[in-house]
Amino acid sequence: MPVEPPPSRWAFDAHLAGSDPDDDLVALGADLEPGTVLAAYRQGLFPMPLGSARDPMGWWSPVHRGVLTLDRLVVSRSLRRACRDFEVRVDTAFAEVLDACADPRRPHGWIDRRIRTAYLHLHELGWAHSVETWRDGRLVGGLYGLALGGLFAGESMFHRERDASKVALVGLVDLLDDEHGEQRLVDVQWQTDHLASLGVREIGREEYLGRLPGLLAVPLPRGFAGP
Repeated sequence: MPVEPPPSRWAFDAHLAGSDPDDDLVALGADLEPGTVLAAYRQGLFPMPLGSARDPMGWWSPVHRGVLTLDRLVVSRSLRRACRDFEVRVDTAFAEVLDACADPRRPHGWIDRRIRTAYLHLHELGWAHSVETWRDGRLVGGLYGLALGGLFAGESMFHRERDASKVALVGLVDLLDDEHGEQRLVDVQWQTDHLASLGVREIGREEYLGRLPGLLAVPLPRGFAGP
């Protein structure tokens, strides 16, 4: 089971968003200790840098949240075929997946050293996980995020071969689809056209926050619960 870290000295409340109701940025500052990051997710926020390492950390709660319920995942015929071409593994190469997602050559990169250190620590404590796609012994795609009860808070994904990240998403949904599958939710932060094609939809901030307590009360899936 994940190890609960010491509680944070910071308090978060996404209901107390700024004066602009259309602003996804809710707070600035704090730290990235495990207890702080977990407290933020449990209140519907997540960290993302504003720019340089000299800037305070931004804490975000999108007004329009991208989410995926397991029954809405769209698996096309070609993606189903692709699933047979890769091996899916869980938590065998977390640091490698994180570093691939943080590759500075990727457009719109946001994963800096502070984020890397924080999520490696959360992985060591059993909260952060990777779902990986492999071919011929090579890591070719994957995703990572946090598992908190019935919520999987997805952070980023990458691919080095066609459909490798999509297969990782299919693998994640398969892992989550247990006797509690109807109660689980994958949070992708923001919807994109690519994610919408896979079944991601938008819900409002207040709806997301209203669902959080119930999600957090759901047992972890066995694949993330540890021995």
